[in-house]
Amino acid sequence: MSVPMLNKMHMNGYDVLSVNNGPWRVCTKGDRLGSFGSREEALAFAASLPGYRSKSSRQVNNQ
Repeated sequence: MSVPMLNKMHMNGYDVLSVNNGPWRVCTKGDRLGSFGSREEALAFAASLPGYRSKSSRQVNNQ
């Protein structure tokens, strides 16, 4: 039985991850934004996106 291997980084508020040496993916909590063959390509894509914050971490002004 093999143990899954997870490589995970954060860039610009996005998760950049790879499972079992597969493709690198750029994701938010609910969406996959892109899949890339190398970590450098995925990080460059995440860096080119506008900064991301999850909706739950945003403060709402109720005035």
